[in-house]
Amino acid sequence: MQRVAVISLHTSPLVQPGSGDSGGMNVYVRELVSALAQGGVDCTTYTRATSADLPEVVQVEPGHRVVHVPAGHYELRKEDLPSVLDEFTAGVSAHLDGRFPADVMHANYWLSGLVAHRLKHERDMPFVSTFHTLARVKAEGGDLEPAWREMAEAEIIGCADAICVSCTEEERQFRRLYGDPRGRIEVVAPAVEHAFFAPGERTGARQALQLPLDAPVILFVGRIQPLKGPDVAVRALAALGRPDALLLLVGGASGAEGEAEVARLHRLIDQLGVQDQVRFVPPQPHHILSTYYRAANAVVVPSRSESFGLVALEASACGVPVVASAVGGLLTLVDHGDSGFLVPGRDPILFAEHLRTLLDDPALAARMGQRAALRSRRYTWGLAAARLRRLYADLTVRELVACG
Repeated sequence: MQRVAVISLHTSPLVQPGSGDSGGMNVYVRELVSALAQGGVDCTTYTRATSADLPEVVQVEPGHRVVHVPAGHYELRKEDLPSVLDEFTAGVSAHLDGRFPADVMHANYWLSGLVAHRLKHERDMPFVSTFHTLARVKAEGGDLEPAWREMAEAEIIGCADAICVSCTEEERQFRRLYGDPRGRIEVVAPAVEHAFFAPGERTGARQALQLPLDAPVILFVGRIQPLKGPDVAVRALAALGRPDALLLLVGGASGAEGEAEVARLHRLIDQLGVQDQVRFVPPQPHHILSTYYRAANAVVVPSRSESFGLVALEASACGVPVVASAVGGLLTLVDHGDSGFLVPGRDPILFAEHLRTLLDDPALAARMGQRAALRSRRYTWGLAAARLRRLYADLTVRELVACG
């Protein structure tokens, strides 16, 4: 049996996504590890303990457990987590020596990659890195990261035995910005749980959420932070010129700029005079999001950068057309003019034009939603887990990458 140590230092797969540091990566780790366990891989996910009340080990299902590793004060900001890397690494190492030995490590995000890099040299184990976001990619979207993060990512890239990307577009972007790594690049696409995210009846969804039955509903799902572009969604609503349209912003403040972004959004809403057309909805349990998707006429994803775009995939699986920024993995997920629309440059006017097209032609929107749902069927967690099982097996019999 393969044994995998999954490192997710800064956010737990057990935490509800949508606010703080919790988002699509939480869903990715939880669902992918679950699929690996169901495929016969013994998985232990290591995350930092954020409360004294958390049990040390949570058994999620057979072959799938989460270990809370004490490292620093419970309420450390994400920006301060580099100060506890030594303590966290020692905690993971103790478990690897004792209760949960592993054959390979899989790190998620650059902080976890630093931990796996150290453990690789201590234990002579292969490690896989999934970055989810990269400093140079974010910089191209206008979100600058500290120079030391870029140095840390270069360290990980120079020693990782494999780097997982979500799609061929992300692979092209990686090679353009970072060159060819010493290890291999493996495309492992995230997926969607089709038992929850599937087409459904809009009227019933709106009744369940107590939404107007006849009003156009536009949906934004994501953490409220500049990177995700909720301001673009608000500006697009105003440009739409439909006083009967309703914009739902589902998610909570995230990151150092989160609270400021919420305040800025409220000021923007007042300035544009759309106070009665915007509703803020707190983060929802993941499976409940499917009801919000089904209730919507269209979903907007105006991110500055997006390695994959899980929200776009979930909306598509529910049969709802997506209007998304033409960046990163969204270029792979959305077929422009067929299953949704792609907007270059995140222009609110263009977002509004595409939204108007969908709202003015319900038959077209229905056809695009059907094609989106059909397209989404190619993304399953079982397929993603199968690719990783083959990768893990290959790495355990190969010579490890020499640190660059």
